[in-house]
Amino acid sequence: MKRVYAKEEVCIGCRLCEIACVVEHSESKNVIRAYKTETPRPVAGNVVEERGPLTFSVNCRHCDEPLCVAVCIAGAMVKDEESGVVRHNEEKCVGCWSCVMICPYGVIKMKPAAKKVSKCDLCNGRTMPACVQACPNRAIVYEER
Repeated sequence: MKRVYAKEEVCIGCRLCEIACVVEHSESKNVIRAYKTETPRPVAGNVVEERGPLTFSVNCRHCDEPLCVAVCIAGAMVKDEESGVVRHNEEKCVGCWSCVMICPYGVIKMKPAAKKVSKCDLCNGRTMPACVQACPNRAIVYEER
């Protein structure tokens, strides 16, 4: 299965990947509206980690044996066996945040206003995730390894 991978040696920490994710998951699909008028603002499915001069984007790894699916008491976290993508069904989510606490990568985010969670869905419906497409240095790749 294809996954998103970071190449930290060329990441400059511009955070365009985070912006692209927010816009892709917004109602308007417009960067100004997504950031200035949409309430609540969509949560980016990735996060840029910074450790001194080292920066890189971290996304859901869509694990082979996802712990978030195993601990989800409501069945809101599901692994699609055909595609391998770990998806979150917000309608089923009860906001216990067990998945947030167990994710070893720290990429499942809390949406406190909605008492739900948000995570990378690999931009369902797109051939390439928005974060990958937006990266000016090709520091994020979408490939099978």
